[in-house]
Amino acid sequence: MLKALSVSITILALASSLHAQSMNHTDMDHAAHMKTIEDAQRQAEVSLRGEDVMPFSLAATTHIFSKLVDGGVQQVVAKNSNDNAQVILVRQHLQQIREEFLKGDFSNPTHIHGQSMPGLADLQAAKSGQIAIDYKDVNGGAELTYKTGTPRLVAALHKWFDAQLSDHGMDAMEGHDHHGEMKKP
Repeated sequence: MLKALSVSITILALASSLHAQSMNHTDMDHAAHMKTIEDAQRQAEVSLRGEDVMPFSLAATTHIFSKLVDGGVQQVVAKNSNDNAQVILVRQHLQQIREEFLKGDFSNPTHIHGQSMPGLADLQAAKSGQIAIDYKDVNGGAELTYKTGTPRLVAALHKWFDAQLSDHGMDAMEGHDHHGEMKKP
């Protein structure tokens, strides 16, 4: 336990140091500087906890979140699509979490991101069948498509996606207007 704590502190210090060195301090006030350091520390903590849940390497993959008017699409792809080991691990993991989420089990994201993760409480409270989750293999990884007719759950999914984008930092990116489906009615 002491060794794990020591490793965690070392990684957090390293992440803060590296991030601080790469920042352009001239265009930043103190509050913005401190926020950037806090974000880097949070991302390092999430990365460490992610190793407990995600069998693939965060550094070797990218999470892509695309919001839809009725939910959203979560993709995880290997940065090198020929990295078959990572692709297999991503696909197995997304199939597993699909099954867990359909049962209302969001314990893995809770472990990684914390109980207060935006959108999570509403997703956990959803009744069976309120959110459809479809799995699909994609080039270099897999995707989950979340769909619901409940506006509160659409908002929860969007908040949940935004939180993951923030927490995964450089290992995540916002997807595009997925097939034009985010257009306002």
